[in-house]
Amino acid sequence: QVQLVESGGGLVQAGGSLRLSCAAFGGTLSDYVIGWFRQVPGKEREFVASISRSGRSTLGAGSLGGRFTISRDNVENTLYLQMGSLKLDDTADYYCAARDRESGAPATRHIDYVYWGRGTHVTVSS
Repeated sequence: QVQLVESGGGLVQAGGSLRLSCAAFGGTLSDYVIGWFRQVPGKEREFVASISRSGRSTLGAGSLGGRFTISRDNVENTLYLQMGSLKLDDTADYYCAARDRESGAPATRHIDYVYWGRGTHVTVSS
């Protein structure tokens, strides 16, 4: 089964940008719809963005106002989340996740995803 490993988290000032990466091991990333989610302790996991296997179709959380962009490089077997105009409320653990191979459409519910990375933490400071 595919294993996902996130990286790129860290400390960034409000208003800044950060790019998260999600690398796939033990599987071909292009076989999977991938999503990004985030979670703050004590709160439910929140949908951020999702992208189809080809990369031609994406979904993004409306609450983010277009500040985040999801993309994928199937040659490099890597998924990205470009985050801009970061706010204090963007502080969270960020996770990438993959749907099962039979699912072809981006999805917003965390229960639609089967494989999860361990997450990378983002802290936005004032």
